[in-house]
Amino acid sequence: MNSSKKPRLGLISALVEEQEGLVEAMEGPYKLTHGMRDFTLGKLWGNDAVCVLSRIGKVAAAMTAAMLVEKFEVTHIVFTGVAGSADFGVRVGDIVVAESLVQHDMDARPLFPRFEVPLTGLSRFPSDQALSGQVTAAAQDFIANDLENVFSTATVKQFGLAGARVHRGLIGSGDQFIHSRAQLGLLKEALPDLLAVEMEGAAVAQVCFELGIPYAVIRTISDNANEGAAVDFMRFVRTVASPYAFHVVKRWCERLA
Repeated sequence: MNSSKKPRLGLISALVEEQEGLVEAMEGPYKLTHGMRDFTLGKLWGNDAVCVLSRIGKVAAAMTAAMLVEKFEVTHIVFTGVAGSADFGVRVGDIVVAESLVQHDMDARPLFPRFEVPLTGLSRFPSDQALSGQVTAAAQDFIANDLENVFSTATVKQFGLAGARVHRGLIGSGDQFIHSRAQLGLLKEALPDLLAVEMEGAAVAQVCFELGIPYAVIRTISDNANEGAAVDFMRFVRTVASPYAFHVVKRWCERLA
């Protein structure tokens, strides 16, 4: 990693299930509470790290990312969690690593173009290519070598995890839980290359851009962002999301140590 500081990893998830197991895997963990959030500091597979739950939504995620940098002095941020598919080629059980992120509910027209974040000149915030490449490789290794060992045959069949793939591309974030084909259709008209939708990543991207912090966003596809999304989402998060995040982060950290 390229940093003048000693590397300290900041790991963010929105929900406790998405980060389950990581805190327990820490060596010498200790907890600090700040801004109504619990930050757990320690070593993860030989790396200095801070784990925290952002809660749901762009403001909550932005505040969490800023605190990680300003108070806890992390040098790199990775956001893990789940997302809805926004593309027919992206299936439940697949992983999407962001090449860039857009706030799909940002619309300051006619003052600024749709999606552009005012006074930044950007509508899409590019992720750090080196860091994103590292987590992509870790995700690919997990799917190729760990997935069938981590999950039972019944779970693989139930959630259609066989043949899972890793994608890189555009992720959209907004303060909306996308749960209808009509909503998704309108977004795809405006953003044809959109691969996944969620509620936090682009806010973290803006904070990291403004503070000069390398970041990556990795999302496991939990649902198809349609009328069945709420049911699919909760079932998937409880059963599949945390093992995905745990093993991908583990493989990534082991490579860094």
